[in-house]
Amino acid sequence: MSGIFNTVFYQPLYNGLVFLFDLLPWFDAGIIVILFTFIVKLILFPLSKKSLTAQAEMKKLEPELKGIREKYKDNQQETARRTMELYREHKVNPFASILIIIIQIPIVFALYFIFLRAGLPDIKEELLYSFISPPASVDISFLGLIDLSAKSILLAVLAGVSSFFQIRYSLSGNKPKAKTDKPSFRDDLARSMNMQMKYVFPLIVAFIAYSISGAVALYWVTSNIFTLGQELVIRRKLKKES
Repeated sequence: MSGIFNTVFYQPLYNGLVFLFDLLPWFDAGIIVILFTFIVKLILFPLSKKSLTAQAEMKKLEPELKGIREKYKDNQQETARRTMELYREHKVNPFASILIIIIQIPIVFALYFIFLRAGLPDIKEELLYSFISPPASVDISFLGLIDLSAKSILLAVLAGVSSFFQIRYSLSGNKPKAKTDKPSFRDDLARSMNMQMKYVFPLIVAFIAYSISGAVALYWVTSNIFTLGQELVIRRKLKKES
């Protein structure tokens, strides 16, 4: 597994960062991480778009899904089968949003290894591809104020706050439960999960970001801001098309 991780994530990301440092020697590590994050998010944009589109389509299908759950409430197997049939009929992938999350996990770990355990600010030339040249020097700070190889409480807090607003907007499309609706264990569970995602997950992000390094925290902040803007654009586009 470590070989796959190194080949698919660690080495390409390491080379990408080193390439940016060599291409833009007047920028410090903070600016490079921000640029690098935008490049990664642009590469992942097709998957992100599919994820957001799938979420929007699933919300449109919610009345039909609710009808299936009520009709087959005593037969969970039939409920699952009918639900998947509905998704296939409308060409909706319910697992699209999970894929984009799974892909970002090894990226975060790769950044951790890059900034704390190997390479930067020292360059390990044995990890570089033949067409990548090592930079003369690497400034590992952000705006000359924050050492990105060390822990940063400021960036960790910003990572948590930006995660809160990004998740809050992502969940804003969920309609509140009407008073006339019958209580549903599934709905209550979904609301409980949404509440945990909105308030608990940002705290977890802040803790992890602080525990790893300022570089990872900055990546998370930039990623959250990019994702929030991306959702705004895609939602507006989908709204115009509907």
